[in-house]
Amino acid sequence: MDLSTRYLGFHLPHPLMPGASPLVDDLDMVRRLEDAGASAIVLHSLFEEQIEAEEHGYWSATEGPANTFAEAVTYFPQNDEYRTGPGDYLERVRRIRETVGVPVIASLNGTTAAGWLQHARLLQEAGAHALELNVYYVATDPDETADAVEQRVVDVLAAVKQAVAIPVAVKLSPYYSSFARLARRLDEAGADGLVVFNRFYQPDIDVEQLEVVPRLALSSPHELLPRLRWLAILSGRVRPSLAVTGGVHDAMGALKAVMAGAHAVQMVSVLLREGPEVLRRVRDDLERWLVEHEYESLRQAQGSMSLERCPDPSAFERGNYMRVLQSWRP
Repeated sequence: MDLSTRYLGFHLPHPLMPGASPLVDDLDMVRRLEDAGASAIVLHSLFEEQIEAEEHGYWSATEGPANTFAEAVTYFPQNDEYRTGPGDYLERVRRIRETVGVPVIASLNGTTAAGWLQHARLLQEAGAHALELNVYYVATDPDETADAVEQRVVDVLAAVKQAVAIPVAVKLSPYYSSFARLARRLDEAGADGLVVFNRFYQPDIDVEQLEVVPRLALSSPHELLPRLRWLAILSGRVRPSLAVTGGVHDAMGALKAVMAGAHAVQMVSVLLREGPEVLRRVRDDLERWLVEHEYESLRQAQGSMSLERCPDPSAFERGNYMRVLQSWRP
């Protein structure tokens, strides 16, 4: 069975890979991921705040967010709480590149098209085969328009594309007023891939201490559904490769993502829970299903349930909303 796919211009033996996570902090774990069949290695993000803190000092880097409430500084990790600093991150890219024989995808996380993005060039020089831009931004200013929010993403991509020659994917959240239009704009700006979706971690409130408390919760298979919808809507309509992240825990989840249009399937939560060997099991189960259903290759299934090719395209649009509301029976 041919499970091969193309993602960011790379010919991969199959679409399964670990997404951005702390798994890459240990080189032995990275080797285990490759041994389990990972088709690529995606590093966790290097943050804009880390780079600026190193270049200008922590206080100047956080001065902007803290200009209303002094306590806002405490919302940012202290320098020694970050997983790695910029220099260590570059060294990690080099070491992982030397350790594995699969594509190594570095990650930058930020919100502004500023000088820190020149770090993308350093990641390329350190050996990254590709770069994933994680534009994690919560629009809280009521005076900032939807166009301005989307323009931030386009500007960040444009700055990085100007700095590097390696492929660049953009990791997005679903919370844009016109997601399909933003995808088209990123396509026009030169994105090589789109990754759907970033997970926004919702803070909790400690009512006794009157504190905002961060909560880290791993994904569940239920979170795959909105990703399937937008993969299916974008598939065949934009040039960039499509990747899914969030909610894939088994072969059926991976298969659904591929049928919706994904070229790559990033897995994190199930790997953190059960270990890298899950990749081998999911690959074997995926191959077994395709053989049993008389597919000749993965590409035959790829995009088969997209908006362009689905027997019932309205199921991805308003028609599905109305049908679901009418489906409940006591």
